[in-house]
Amino acid sequence: MPFPVTRLRRLRQSAALRALVRETELSAHHLVQPLFVREGARVRRPIRSMPGQFQLSVDELLKEAERTAAAGVPAVILFGIPDHKDTKASGAYAVNGIVPKAIRALKQRLPELLVIADVCLCEYMSHGHCGIVRKISKIRGATGGFRVDNDATLKLLAKAALVYADAGADIIAPSDMMDGRVAAIRAALDARGFVQMPIMSYAAKFASAFYGPFREAAESAPQFGDRKTYQMDYANAEEALREVALDIEEGADIVMIKPGLAYLDVIRRVKERFHHPVAVYNVSGEYAMIKAASEQGWLDEKAVVLEMMTAFRRAGADIILTYWARDAARWLRE
Repeated sequence: MPFPVTRLRRLRQSAALRALVRETELSAHHLVQPLFVREGARVRRPIRSMPGQFQLSVDELLKEAERTAAAGVPAVILFGIPDHKDTKASGAYAVNGIVPKAIRALKQRLPELLVIADVCLCEYMSHGHCGIVRKISKIRGATGGFRVDNDATLKLLAKAALVYADAGADIIAPSDMMDGRVAAIRAALDARGFVQMPIMSYAAKFASAFYGPFREAAESAPQFGDRKTYQMDYANAEEALREVALDIEEGADIVMIKPGLAYLDVIRRVKERFHHPVAVYNVSGEYAMIKAASEQGWLDEKAVVLEMMTAFRRAGADIILTYWARDAARWLRE
């Protein structure tokens, strides 16, 4: 019925009424806290472009994880910063590498906290790319005279996934964007007896300018070229659906869209098309922008963050990886 019989404002008159008819729920159990871990002891190194975030030694990581669990956040995702890098990313699959050490420590101290192991090679490669690099002639059409060898990289990703699973990770999360990596990791895990290990695939990871602060945090910026030959063109949504479909077929249990804020349409289309658990990564550039604006007094950080998190949920995300996880959990209780 038209106005004046129908007045949608009737259900907006009080906080209690608004809560009663609210369509989208946001709670701490939707959140994952990213953490950066490096070698050493008593290391708590501030990340300049990400105020409030740190590179942490394992002892400091445990303290941060305890605070995260106490806030009601159910999961963390780990990114490792090794002391040594090489062209084979050997630190990524070293049994006593920084991430396996951190996983073992976390599962001993906080067995109920879900530990997600990001699987990528960029932090461990001396050149900063996400796979094995081959030099090839420009005559063959390679931008910058190099390419990332997709199939050779799959073997290293599978090795890293097995090391993290052996260490006690609860979820394996490949973020490299190599074709076929979910199938390679699934096959390796199943052959080793990890048939119950979930894979959360960064299924639609776009080549984005929003990753800048993360590359400082993880010390993973490419030393030459860029990642546009393997990460997705940010103009393509149909291709994102194809990427997601392939990863689901290969065995992904959860699919992720990254970045988040500029890709709400992709989140919605993925959720509606596949009805699969969907994660979104609220990335470092999004964090840095809002932090900078709030420090200038131009934005209300709490209000903007909760609005943004709700937008991710409204678009269809079941899981939100965000540097605000612990803060958001606290704000939701207030």
